[in-house]
Amino acid sequence: MKRDHGLTARMVLTVIMLALAYVALIGILFWAGINPYLIFGFGIVMVFFQYFMSDKLVLAATKSKVVTAKDRPKLHSMIERLSKSAGIPKPKNIAIMDSEAPNAFATGRSPKHATVAVTTGLLNKLNDEELEAVLGHELGHVKNKDVMVMTWASLIIVVAGFLMQMLFWMSLFGGFGGRGRSNGGGGQLMIIMMIVYVSVIVIYFVSQLLVRALSRYRELAADRVGAELTGNPRHLASALRKISSQIALIPEKDLRQIEHANAFFIIPALQGKTMAAMMSSHPPTDLRIERLMNMDRFMRGQ
Repeated sequence: MKRDHGLTARMVLTVIMLALAYVALIGILFWAGINPYLIFGFGIVMVFFQYFMSDKLVLAATKSKVVTAKDRPKLHSMIERLSKSAGIPKPKNIAIMDSEAPNAFATGRSPKHATVAVTTGLLNKLNDEELEAVLGHELGHVKNKDVMVMTWASLIIVVAGFLMQMLFWMSLFGGFGGRGRSNGGGGQLMIIMMIVYVSVIVIYFVSQLLVRALSRYRELAADRVGAELTGNPRHLASALRKISSQIALIPEKDLRQIEHANAFFIIPALQGKTMAAMMSSHPPTDLRIERLMNMDRFMRGQ
């Protein structure tokens, strides 16, 4: 199967732009006399906690229950077969979330510590071929180490968000750390603080857009892996149609209960429109289906 060089190029460009945002943020901190090591140290501790605890946190948040091969032999068999095809270990945990919203997610810091979960709604509403395609997509995230990639990509958001709060409270109480700027007068310090504050807000917003764009590209890459593992992109396209249409029928109050796991799902429980779509962690479902159908035509030589 030919690689999607366009998608790869977009991911590389996004990572480069994120790297520039990191450089800009560090430069601003040095210019303002703020110790970047302390700030980034705090961010790394937060990210490390999220990285190593992601599987446990998501399972707890979604109230998903780990099931054994004896409990769900068909589900375990599908995942084991797909894992072998993908060249990765079988996920450490396989879980089921009690929800009528058909969905699935994968998490975990590495293929050896991965967790794949599906909802009861997904098991009830998809046929075996569609279910296998969805599982292939989730294993695509595991194979591509997406939890690790997205966790570290999000470090700048954690750091910039912390800085925004810190600078806000410092502005309220009139305090601002600077190297040798204390003699410059309160007016100069206020100007410096405002420049730094506005710059951090801009970096935070731009970084959010870049990280969400990277997330959307990773979803497309996982679609591709899932389609290749099953050898039939039409099955994943069909599954995405069913999931999207079924989610639309579920009351929003029920979807709100699982909104905190939106970024992990194969399709978000709650999807934004227009500007909100730019902040979505997932690409439009119609686009994903279109790309899968193009893959199907390519694989069939049409």
